[in-house]
Amino acid sequence: MNDFSRRRLLKTSAAAGAVAGAATVAVPGAAAAAPPGVSAAAGSTTSEAYGAQCGPARLTGRIVRPHDPGYTDARLGWDQLFSHYPLVIVFAQNTQDVVNALTWARQNDVALRIRSGRHSLEGWSNVDSGLVIDISELKSVHLDSAARVATVGAGLNQLEAVTTLARRNFAVTTGTEGTVGLAGATLGGGFGFLTRWLGMACDSLIGAEIVVAEGGECAKVIKVDLTHDSDLLWALRGAGNGNFGIVTSLTYRVAPLKSVTYVQATWDGIRDLRRVFEAWQRTAPYADDRLGTQVEIHRGQTLLFAVLAEGTPAEAKKLLAPILSVGRPQVSVQVGNWGEVYSGFQIPTANEPANWKFYSQFTRKPFPGRAIDVISSFMREAPTDDSNFFTQAFGGAVRRSPRGGTAFPHRDALFYSEPGAGWGTRSDQPGVCDPLTPRAQAWIAEFSQALRPYVDGAYVNVPNVGMQDWETAYWKGNYERLRRIKAKYDPHNVFQYDQSIPPASR
Repeated sequence: MNDFSRRRLLKTSAAAGAVAGAATVAVPGAAAAAPPGVSAAAGSTTSEAYGAQCGPARLTGRIVRPHDPGYTDARLGWDQLFSHYPLVIVFAQNTQDVVNALTWARQNDVALRIRSGRHSLEGWSNVDSGLVIDISELKSVHLDSAARVATVGAGLNQLEAVTTLARRNFAVTTGTEGTVGLAGATLGGGFGFLTRWLGMACDSLIGAEIVVAEGGECAKVIKVDLTHDSDLLWALRGAGNGNFGIVTSLTYRVAPLKSVTYVQATWDGIRDLRRVFEAWQRTAPYADDRLGTQVEIHRGQTLLFAVLAEGTPAEAKKLLAPILSVGRPQVSVQVGNWGEVYSGFQIPTANEPANWKFYSQFTRKPFPGRAIDVISSFMREAPTDDSNFFTQAFGGAVRRSPRGGTAFPHRDALFYSEPGAGWGTRSDQPGVCDPLTPRAQAWIAEFSQALRPYVDGAYVNVPNVGMQDWETAYWKGNYERLRRIKAKYDPHNVFQYDQSIPPASR
């Protein structure tokens, strides 16, 4: 199998047991969710506790502070380009722990961040001298196979979600990187190999439990769906994580999926890149909706990955023929359960570079030859073998917005792409200046600038810190509506970070 070096992935297996009918599926490290109605008054389930007044809060859950032996591991994120030193990290074991932590932060005037998979690509899920509320240990799963609905704890990562559902022959859209948090990926939109078939990850989101700020210093839990606080559900479908509150569980409409055909093709070098890319962009966004494809370009090779849902190798090769006929690629084919295939292309995080920088963009018109030449030119000068240019075909179900709509606005894109630089060695003492950092950051900045005439917009899950009009780049005309929803559910702007959504002025 290929080394998915765009963001090399954690190879593990989810020990989830299959059960019949509607059932709770155990995931390693699972914590039971607190019942609906919990509030800032610890243990209280009364409506009176929802008011602006609440007693002094105390932190509960698994608490890690700077003097604790596990602090270094607890504070580090996936991208070690960023290193922060929080005052305290709370690993919530249930929803009440989240309520208590949010209330404590407000009562003590402490900055806070929300974290799950630790893949915040600009380090915004961590904070110096503040509180990190980590929901990665909320891993319960309840699957109603008859209704085709799954409610999952927000701590699941994508690998756990894929493999757990696949054991029951169901699926939702996720990205390809298994260690990425499911909640964060979904709340920003979420796309991967199943996107053209099932739509964006957020399109399948039909409900959520979320802890929001209440009054001057309290917190409460609300449940949103298409009939209750539907405006907030709309916002959660694409606004990005941590803007309105702390999501503790997500409810998805799942799709039956028994098997997939997975195809990988590798061309040595990039001499065939122009013909490969032209064939791919001419066919991939318009192919059978069951076919999801990605192209990844390195300085030493060009790679095509494809997944055909409920399809045969013969069907997959026929659909991919215009691309596979270019040059002499090495082609491998695998047929199997989606969970097994997905697990197969995960790579240990320890084998990944320590530092990463990406730049996100969408394309609505095919790249002309000169744009592909820009890619070739920059990839020849890439700072490391792990640096790459990555693309994901859109079209298909992406163009169909679900009932209730979504804040994700880029449905007319032909494909998504991002140049990415990866460098450095992982360490438990990050923050030491890597001599390659200036070159890598300059390369990604110049690469993204050279592509600007051919791209449009940006993806909130892969933030562009240097973009002047990031609000419209991420959300287009939806930004003002998101500000009004922010004013309704977080008028005091409790949940804020670089490029977070500010509340509308009243």
